[in-house]
Amino acid sequence: MTPTDIASAFSARTRAATQTGQPLRLRGGGTKDWYGGALAGEVLDTRAYTGVVSYEPTELVITARCGTPLAEIEALLDHHQQMLAFEPPRFGPSSTIGGVVASALSGPRRASAGAVRDFVLGAVLMDGSGEALRFGGQVMKNVAGYDVSRLLAGSLGTLGLILEVSLKVLPKPVCEASLRFEMSEIDALARMNEWAGQPLPLSASCWHDGVLTLRLSGAQAAVDAARRRLGGQELANTVDNGAGTAAWAASAASGADAAAFWAALRDQTHGFFDGGAVWRLSVPTAASAIVNGGEQLIEWGGAQRWLKLADGRIGDADAIRRTAAAAGGHATLYRAQDKAAGVFHPLAPAVAAIHQRLKAAFDPAGIFNPGRLY
Repeated sequence: MTPTDIASAFSARTRAATQTGQPLRLRGGGTKDWYGGALAGEVLDTRAYTGVVSYEPTELVITARCGTPLAEIEALLDHHQQMLAFEPPRFGPSSTIGGVVASALSGPRRASAGAVRDFVLGAVLMDGSGEALRFGGQVMKNVAGYDVSRLLAGSLGTLGLILEVSLKVLPKPVCEASLRFEMSEIDALARMNEWAGQPLPLSASCWHDGVLTLRLSGAQAAVDAARRRLGGQELANTVDNGAGTAAWAASAASGADAAAFWAALRDQTHGFFDGGAVWRLSVPTAASAIVNGGEQLIEWGGAQRWLKLADGRIGDADAIRRTAAAAGGHATLYRAQDKAAGVFHPLAPAVAAIHQRLKAAFDPAGIFNPGRLY
């Protein structure tokens, strides 16, 4: 089937579901089925709608259909020494670009480069009537109308089926180096906030188990100068070429290899994410240490704080959310068997009303991924 035929089939199925009230579960590779609320509805598999529609390296923009594998897009960008700068987690080879945008999960570089929504230039969305709506464009400056394309980032498919997406890409850094420091959580938070206000080429940070790891990215001279200024223990920086995968994975586990360490953190294969219930707290970088009984991992200069409860129980959800709110942020129940407490932080009444109106506008019959977000 041609892409036009596949899109027509999606439209017909959407119209039928709207008429009957049959919920649809929009699904690509299924690598993020565990994320968000309970899964409901008949599966509408998007993987057949694949392919890069356009890519001009000199323009730093790529447009692809929703079912295009993330691995395919990254391989194409890598060939031109470019990247998706928000470093989306690669939960498996079947991960699709539609799922990347719908989940809006970002990796270690997010604090310095921006979030998924910051790189979305345009999108084609199929609404509950089966109509394909085009938002945004394929250029950096596009201010006509409401910025619906970026609104789709993090919507988890509740507003409609993302058929296509145009993303801004960036050149890969010329040089990278990683430094490691042994220090307490309090000292690490203080240092990260201090260094963030200085002209240093910081592209990622991670504090875990008494060790702060920094990544420097940029021009050779800038990285070398920062390396001399900060000190610390420098990690080796190699690349997994497929030939030494076992050794590379072992390096990631030990944290001895920089490339492997950041890849494990990005893809959440780092040992911290093994087992247990995991909360994700988003707070201001200057927020003080959050006292709790679980294991912590801190990223994004202090803005993202992971909390793992090893016994598998989620703990006191209300207390965790109150703590995050008191610090000026919010808490997400990221991974857990029991999600009765709700996955996402409760919305303020005014914000909840906006969500409801948006849902009613794009999906009046409520067929797309019901209950996945709120």
